[in-house]
Amino acid sequence: MAVEKAPAVASTASRRAARAGTDVLIRKVDGHLAAAARAGLAESELELAERLAQVLRELVVSTARASAADRGRVRAAVHYFVLRRESRGRLLSVRSLTAAQRVVNRVVLDLGRPDLLVEARWDWPPGSPPR
Repeated sequence: MAVEKAPAVASTASRRAARAGTDVLIRKVDGHLAAAARAGLAESELELAERLAQVLRELVVSTARASAADRGRVRAAVHYFVLRRESRGRLLSVRSLTAAQRVVNRVVLDLGRPDLLVEARWDWPPGSPPR
């Protein structure tokens, strides 16, 4: 008597849900970065925002199949980056970007990815490339 395999519906559905979750987070990061660019941030601030966005995208993709706790950490960092605003107006301040930098760096270290640490331009030695 042959045993029939159950269809992999749950597996496909969970993959689709994971992809939808990563797509939403990446769209949030990209939208926030576009808004920051339109807001006319200074070059150093925009570079920091771009680097934070790059690291967050990498974390979202690399943790798509990770534990719920790790995905939650990344999701929290994305929300902190996206929602961190100065109380007066729509512009992001340097302080809020550096606060987001601290949050992202904490998540990066918690996930064991020190290669993704974000340093601000003013932290770099003269003539060195960004990390």
